[in-house]
Amino acid sequence: MVAPPSPEAPADSRFLASRIPNRMALAGGWIDQPFISRHNPEPPGSMVVVALEPAFWFMDRCGMASSTRRIATRLWNGALPDRPRADLVRELYRAENDGKAEPSGSQDMIGLLYPGVNRLDYDADVEGGKFPAHVESNCDPEIARWVEEVFHLVPINQRPAGYSPLGIRNLDPEWIAQLGRTGRDCFDAIVNTDLRCLGAAMNHCMRCWEAILPHTVQHPAINLDLKGILSWFQSRYAGAMYSGCGGGYMIVVSEEPVPGSLRVRVRIG
Repeated sequence: MVAPPSPEAPADSRFLASRIPNRMALAGGWIDQPFISRHNPEPPGSMVVVALEPAFWFMDRCGMASSTRRIATRLWNGALPDRPRADLVRELYRAENDGKAEPSGSQDMIGLLYPGVNRLDYDADVEGGKFPAHVESNCDPEIARWVEEVFHLVPINQRPAGYSPLGIRNLDPEWIAQLGRTGRDCFDAIVNTDLRCLGAAMNHCMRCWEAILPHTVQHPAINLDLKGILSWFQSRYAGAMYSGCGGGYMIVVSEEPVPGSLRVRVRIG
């Protein structure tokens, strides 16, 4: 077993040696933000996060919760404490969001701390929508292996400094209801190993993002054609979505190889 990083080590060295898991966010993302969920006419709305083994260092500013993981590494010296996960989520949420006008959603923290594939159900009437009303987890090794087989991550870009996805907010209740449904559909598709339904949920999540927060897929500060790149992948594979607002990694689901992609290892323990 690799020893925890020394507190005296440089920050980036501690981060590289950290045993804090990574996380991958899938369909339903943004429903964990209260300014979104309070407009949902069909609560709870759901999103999916998958815990990943820290097998390699993801790019920063790419929707893979790297900033949250850095804070967790500093807070807990690179290893998860043996305490209730719900308590750790709140501790990490406070550490990351103290003094922030636009706080990170709790799915970042939950994705790092809860093993397996997790459906997070958000209702604005429960704790103001900051934390899920319910977490449904699946740590079945066969499901985890299927996820590892069909998910492919293609590096696209890092968000530029100063970028914000919140310049335009179209908080239409019907689109928000659809966003929350994509999370439920995504989770059901994974536990049923249904590639077609999984791809459909991811593709529709991206349509919801564009309708609700257009700057998630098109912004003056980003010189890539994110919409065109997304369409190219979606037309060739069962489904595809960006790892976060403004790009990051293209998360592709396919039973066939995807050139230039990285593979993930799901953390189930």
